[in-house]
Amino acid sequence: MVGPGRHRLAGLLGAVALAAALALAGCASDGGDNASGTSAADAPAEQAQPGAAEAPQAGGGAPQAGQPAKEPATDLAVGQRAIIYTGSVTVRVDDVEAAAARAVGIVAGAGGFVGGDNRSSDESRSEATLQLRVPADRFAAVVDEVARLGKQLRRDVKTDDVTEETLDLDARIATQKARVESGRRLLAQAKSLSDLVMLESELAKREADLASLEAKKRRLADLTALSTVTAVLLGPNAQVPEDDEPSTGFLAGLEGGWKAFVASLRILLTVLGALLPWAVGLGLPAFAVVWLVRRLRGRRSRPTPPTPPAPPRTPPTVPAQAPAPPG
Repeated sequence: MVGPGRHRLAGLLGAVALAAALALAGCASDGGDNASGTSAADAPAEQAQPGAAEAPQAGGGAPQAGQPAKEPATDLAVGQRAIIYTGSVTVRVDDVEAAAARAVGIVAGAGGFVGGDNRSSDESRSEATLQLRVPADRFAAVVDEVARLGKQLRRDVKTDDVTEETLDLDARIATQKARVESGRRLLAQAKSLSDLVMLESELAKREADLASLEAKKRRLADLTALSTVTAVLLGPNAQVPEDDEPSTGFLAGLEGGWKAFVASLRILLTVLGALLPWAVGLGLPAFAVVWLVRRLRGRRSRPTPPTPPAPPRTPPTVPAQAPAPPG
C-alpha cells in the first residue's frame, strides 16, 4: 500500500513537469515575446499584473536600461499629427430656414453630413442649431462659409492634439495582439482540464482588453477624420445665447451667493412643506393628549380647603340666687 507521502511527492513532481513543459512550449513557439515583456511561463503572473506588458514606448519597443525614453510624437510634421478640430459659429440671418438649407448644402459639398438638426420658431423669434461633421482638411473652409451666411456674432475654434495618445494606443494594441496570440498557442497545448480552464479565462481577458483598446482607437480615428462644427443660426429677433464662461469679480460673487441663498431657502421651504402635514396630523392629537393628562393630574393634586375650627362652647350661665332673708 502506497503511503500519503509518496502521493504528495508524485503530485509535486507532476506539477514541476507540467510547468517545465509549458515553459519549453512557450519558448519554442513564441521566441519574440521577451521583447514585449511576455513569456509563455508567466501567464499566471500576467493575470496578476495585466498592465505590466501594456505600457510600451509610443515609438516602438521599451528603452534600454540607462537610456531616456524617446518622444517620437514631437518629431512629426503637422500633416502627420492627429488633431481633433471643434468649432462653433453664431450667425444672425434674415431667414433661418433658408440659411439652414444653405448650411446643409455647404457641408454636403465638403463631403460631410449633418449630425444634428434642432430648429425652433414662433411669432417672436426663430433659431436653428446644426451639428455639422466635415473632413478635417475642410474644417476652416466650412467655418468661413457658414460665417458668411449672415452677420457673424461669435466664433470659437478649438484644437486637441492627440498624436501621443494615438501612438500609445497603436503600441498597446500591437502588444495586446501578441499576448492574445501567445494565449491561443498555450491554449492549444493545454494537457489537463485545470490548465484548459485557466488559459481560457486568461485568453478571454486578453481579448476583452484588446477589443477595448481597438474601440478607443476607432473613436479617436473618427474624431480626427471628421471635425465638428456647431452652427447657430439666429433670426432677426432671437437673442444671442449667453457665454458659458464663468464671470468673475464682486458682482459675480454676489450673484452666486444670492443664487445659493435662494436655492437653500427653496430647499428649506420644501422640507417644511413636506413636514407640515405630519406636524398637523400627529401634533394636534399629541397636544390634546398632553393637555388632558395635565388637567387630570392638576385635579388629583389640588389640595382640599381646610375646615374652619368650630367656635368654643361656652358653659351656660346659672342665674345667681338671691340670699334668703334671715329667719
